[in-house]
Amino acid sequence: MNNSAQQIRQQFLDFFKSKGHQIVPSAPIVVKNDPTLMFTNAGMNQFKELFLGEATIKYPRVADTQRCLRVSGKHNDLEEVGIDTYHHTMFEMLGNWSFGDYFKKEAITWSWELLTEVYKLPKDRLYVTVFEGDDSEGLPKDQEAYDFWKAFVDEDRILLGNKKDNFWEMGETGPCGPCSEIHFDSRSDEERARVNGAALVNADDPLVIEIWNNVFMQFNRLKDGSLKTLPAQHVDTGMGFERLVRVIQQKTSNYDTDVFQPMIQFIAENAGIKYGEAEKTDIAMRVMADHIRAIAFAIADGQLPSNNKAGYVIRRILRRAVRYAYQTLGFKAPFLNQLVPILAQQFNGVFDELYAQKDFVQKVVLEEENSFLRTLENGISRFEKMEEISGEKAFELYDTFGFPIDLTELMAREKGLMVDMQGFEAELQKQKARSRAATAIDTQDWVIVNEGDETEFVGYDELESQAQILKYRKVTAKGKEQYQLVLDRTPFYAESGGQVGDKGLLIGEGEEVAVIDTKKENGLFIHFVAELPKKLEANFVARVNPLQRSSTENNHSATHLLHAALKMVLGEHVNQKGSLVNDEVLRFDFSHFSKLTDEEIKEVEGIVNEKVRANIPLKEERNVAYQQALDSGVTALFGEKYGDFVRVITFDDAFSKELCGGTHIKATGQIGYFKIVAESAVAAGVRRIEAITGAKAEAYIRQQDELLKHLKEILKNPQDLSKSVEALVEENSRLKKEVEKAVSEKASGLKDELKAKATAINGVNFIAEKVALPNAEAIKNLAFQLKDVVNNLVLVLAADIEGKPSLTVMISENIVKDRGFNAGNMVRELAKEIQGGGGGQPFYATAGGKNVAGLDAALAKAKTLVEA
Repeated sequence: MNNSAQQIRQQFLDFFKSKGHQIVPSAPIVVKNDPTLMFTNAGMNQFKELFLGEATIKYPRVADTQRCLRVSGKHNDLEEVGIDTYHHTMFEMLGNWSFGDYFKKEAITWSWELLTEVYKLPKDRLYVTVFEGDDSEGLPKDQEAYDFWKAFVDEDRILLGNKKDNFWEMGETGPCGPCSEIHFDSRSDEERARVNGAALVNADDPLVIEIWNNVFMQFNRLKDGSLKTLPAQHVDTGMGFERLVRVIQQKTSNYDTDVFQPMIQFIAENAGIKYGEAEKTDIAMRVMADHIRAIAFAIADGQLPSNNKAGYVIRRILRRAVRYAYQTLGFKAPFLNQLVPILAQQFNGVFDELYAQKDFVQKVVLEEENSFLRTLENGISRFEKMEEISGEKAFELYDTFGFPIDLTELMAREKGLMVDMQGFEAELQKQKARSRAATAIDTQDWVIVNEGDETEFVGYDELESQAQILKYRKVTAKGKEQYQLVLDRTPFYAESGGQVGDKGLLIGEGEEVAVIDTKKENGLFIHFVAELPKKLEANFVARVNPLQRSSTENNHSATHLLHAALKMVLGEHVNQKGSLVNDEVLRFDFSHFSKLTDEEIKEVEGIVNEKVRANIPLKEERNVAYQQALDSGVTALFGEKYGDFVRVITFDDAFSKELCGGTHIKATGQIGYFKIVAESAVAAGVRRIEAITGAKAEAYIRQQDELLKHLKEILKNPQDLSKSVEALVEENSRLKKEVEKAVSEKASGLKDELKAKATAINGVNFIAEKVALPNAEAIKNLAFQLKDVVNNLVLVLAADIEGKPSLTVMISENIVKDRGFNAGNMVRELAKEIQGGGGGQPFYATAGGKNVAGLDAALAKAKTLVEA
């Protein structure tokens, strides 16, 4: 049993290929076009539309290895990762699937054959479970699966499982059914003789673990909770690859296999700590080796760390790994990124997306580490100043500085402090409630109007088509009701690949209904309308807004030209990392690690506009075999899931050739003109270009031309506009310095005048005066000058700066320290008189407001405060 992880994976795929299964690639780990999921969390996600009957089945038998991520929502293993030996953030799910073809008998027979005859696992260490039934749902025991297992397994090894363990559901609604698990007992012979393994199945014993789950999709869970039998029965199986490797390689921990050991040994060597010597450092190494897999594959699939949604999940995982590296293993400088090349090499030939982008991924991780290490130091500094750890403060450390609550508790214990855990939990629940409220969507079940499952998309060739409504449903989000329609034929492009969905009209018998958006969900074309048509069964005309579509196509085709131009100017490392294409603007994100120079922007613009003037005709190829398209040199985007047949969009074979499902212009001349209006950073290693085309570009140039004419008129039409503006700037700078000098001289004169007005009150020298100075900087300079020449000072300056009241409070440090005076508190109280607010430091603070007439009252109040 010296099989390597690579061999074990290949044996699985080869076995099911021999059983007539089509081997398909893994879908990206980041989910698109499914509002219910951020990440692929199960092998079945990419086949969801087949289970729902919403897409045509190409291959009735399929097998794959799917990379999955379980760190959010219902399936969340994050806090167990690294602590135990068998949970992971990113893991591979080996799966074999039947879509209306074979069912329980074959699934059970083949799983037993693979495990015992190919992998040679000892039969006496295997247990199986079947669904015991559930009276409340009217579901009987899965006797059929039980009887099939009896052909291979003694009945004392066939265990009955409850609904929680042996009835699989995709979510609150959707396909579901009974399942049959296979468990492996990896305990020693002595332990097995002492305790029967059957008693430890599904009991969270780290050495008796589930390795395979056969799900038999028989039902569809409706919105009202009832179960409806599916028209076709399917098999959905999943085997955790990391667990399988562990049992075949005869290890007691997933982390002791060759899936994780290369990274763990690299970490141990660099930390100067041996793996296996101490649980605390072992956990830290396991966390790092596990988390970098989730981080690296998510970035490779197009999800950059950020502060919201899926990006925030990835940032949290990364920061958890960095905390362990920093706190437990002593890595004070970025180190996690150094694991990326090891990981990429390990998956070369399996998931090539990571290997192809390893340099980019490593740089993104490095930048994130640098950023978080600074935040971590700030958080520790913030913590050191705390004299008590309230729930609010603990939550601030968690939410703002990324401190897990156990880290805060540990640091608090070292200082002899207690953490208000009840208060922390209350703050955490408030945040979760806010998040749920912001994303709450109530979706009803589909109502069938006409028979049919799929939509025929005709929008590449037509902007108008005959249509019937197949089904509709009501959706309520943030208190707003909308309806979603599925049509049998549609010219409406559904939002995908960065291109927004079409808008337009649905024209029926005597009525028009506005289509306000079009999206794709699990393969369905969803048309959004504010109101349902009155006659749902009528024949309709579906008509796309032609102007919006045309402008959108200009921008979409321009992104293809831009992508190619960027590769020419900056290098082949440029890859698309995101885009937004609508009728107003195009936004293009791409991998590059430095700001574009003005010359580079001009060069990119020049290349694109040269291709526009060349009026290159569109070459569109549909239903091209995926591999054939790749072999022809087409650009494929990382993180996209392509089918067996693809659409190729070409503008000159030697220039731009991409896989793309969007709509495009017939020739590049239609773009008219291409103009870059902004270039910026999006994230570490990702830049963004915003540009306009066509009528928008024309309007922009006209606006710039009018601005130029206006400037010339103001400057009396000089022969050289640049020189005139430069002379004006120089003169302005000179005059400013003269004004500053005059103000400074005036402030110096005021200093002596105000010093003489100091009044002794309760042991302080009090000055409260109105001053006629033109700006806040001059008042600040005067205050600091007075502080230098007047001891025990409490100073209040009031000013009218261009019609707006201003207050400044300056207090000597010794008065702050010894007498408890606080400039910030004082200025906030005084600001009430001018209908304003302010703040600052204990020795210096300022305030502004609306009521200039209240300045005298503020000065009088200041004296009262000092006297008190």
